[in-house]
Parts: sequence; C-alpha cells; structure tokens
Amino acid sequence: MSRTSPHEPAATDTGDGGFVRLRFDVGYDGTGFAGWARQVDQRSVCGTIEDALATVLRVPVRLTVAGRTDAGVHATGQVCHADIPRSALATRSLGGDPDPLVGRLAKMLPDDVRIKTATPVSAHFDARFSALRRHYRYRLADARFGAEPTLARITATWRRPLDVGAMNAASQKLVGLNDFAAFCRRREGATTIRDLQCLHWDRDADGVLIGEVSADAFCWSMVRSLVGAVACVGDGRRDVDWCAALLTERARSSQVPVAQARGLCLVGVDYPADDELAARNTVTRDVRRGVESGPVGEGCCGD
Repeated sequence: MSRTSPHEPAATDTGDGGFVRLRFDVGYDGTGFAGWARQVDQRSVCGTIEDALATVLRVPVRLTVAGRTDAGVHATGQVCHADIPRSALATRSLGGDPDPLVGRLAKMLPDDVRIKTATPVSAHFDARFSALRRHYRYRLADARFGAEPTLARITATWRRPLDVGAMNAASQKLVGLNDFAAFCRRREGATTIRDLQCLHWDRDADGVLIGEVSADAFCWSMVRSLVGAVACVGDGRRDVDWCAALLTERARSSQVPVAQARGLCLVGVDYPADDELAARNTVTRDVRRGVESGPVGEGCCGD
C-alpha cells in the first residue's frame, strides 16, 4: 500500500485552495481480495478504493489506513484518510462537499467494498497514528456440519466441540501488556509487545462462538493466532497454563495454530477528541519509531 505522511499530500493542488483531509469509514467482504495493501497483479481493497476515488476526483489519491487487513479478512469499521485538493472537490457535482462522494462511489465500487462516510477532519487526524485501539470480532462455528452456508464466507469452523468457559479462562490469562511473540509472524525490527485490552467469547443464538478482541494495535497474524491458541484449550487438547506459558516465549510458536481468515472482521477503531489528536500522534510515533517499519494494526502485520 502506498502511504503518505500528514505533511505530504498525494497530489499537487493546481488551484489556490490547498488541501482538505478526509476520513473515510469503510466496509468490505475480504473474500475476494488479496488483503488491504496494494500488491502487484492482485486485487486489493486499497487499490480498488484509490482507483475509484482517483476516477471521481480526477487526481491521484493515496490512503493511510488504521489497520492493513490480510487476505480473506473482512471489515465493517475500517478507517482511512487522504489529503484531497480542495479544487478536486469544487466540481459542480460535489460543490466542495465530500458527502456526495459516498453515493458516487457506491455506483462505481464493486459490491464487496463500500465507503460508508466521507468526512472532513482536522489536519492532525491520522487513521494510523491517532488510533487508540482497534476492535475485531471473530466468528467460529463448532457445529458438526460446520458453518451455516449463508454465513460461511464470514464464519470460520473448528472440527472439535468447544467449551466457552475454558476459552474465556485461557483468554483472561492473555489480557494485558505482554510480549506476544509466540502469536506473531516475525517481522524484522518489529516489536511484539502489545496491550491486549479485551479477549472474550460468547455463543450467539445460533450457537456460533463470537470472540471480541481489542488492543492498542496488533502484530502480524496475532488475532488469528490468539483464536487458535484459546480454541485448543476450548477443545481440551491444551490447558490454561499452556496458553499462559506462551507469553514467556520470544519467537513464533509452532504449537499455535492460525485460525481461518474468513472468521475475522475489523469492526471499529477508537480515536481521541480533536484537541488530543496531535498529542496522540506524537506518543504513537515515539513508541513505534525505531522498532517498526510498517503501519500498526492487525492488518499491518497480516490479519
């Protein structure tokens, strides 16, 4: 994915109006995408949206995203931003208001991706660095027949019956500020220390297990590895102490299975109030500087 800093807009404004920063709230079915990030000769969420925006606005557009989701991962609450020349918005059809973009793009984008809102935001807003936390939801079916066919694209399956109580006991051991190296695919120079703020499971009315997962950020493959680990406790093959002991490891554990991508969905990103954005950006950049070369978020790193 191409990225731009808050001070480096994607396009040169040919008028005298400068730029406006737009926040886009995005949803997509990740089944048919190779992930968020642009990849050569592959269909990506970022590439699809950037191309559509460039067609409507007639200027190049580069998006900065809260979390780069991996192939097959979905989103109902993805957030990204871009700096758009005011002159590109000052057309007869838009009249300087970005809101009509939502309708225009709905006619152009394929059915599996949508921009839900387009909102002017402060120049200090950064979809990546301003984020306080990301929220994911995981759908996991352990029925003998697998997932309900109409929901199979968004529901992972587990071949053994799962004990929700055991999964929650294991999950609780993992919550907090920890080194999640055992749960992450290795990235050179990247930290694996994360603040896991929520990992909890319930069964819905149809018997599907719903996992709620929240953290300040996620490293590559972390959510799906967390799911795989606690599911191993839930099906009785591992105990709670085994799951907790994984936090002492300093490299990816081959014992931890990575759950299916299709069950995972990014459902929300939290941001501070406008007057706290600049301070949040500074804190996040200071934490990441020198230890990560890519954007933070479950998708940055793979999920």
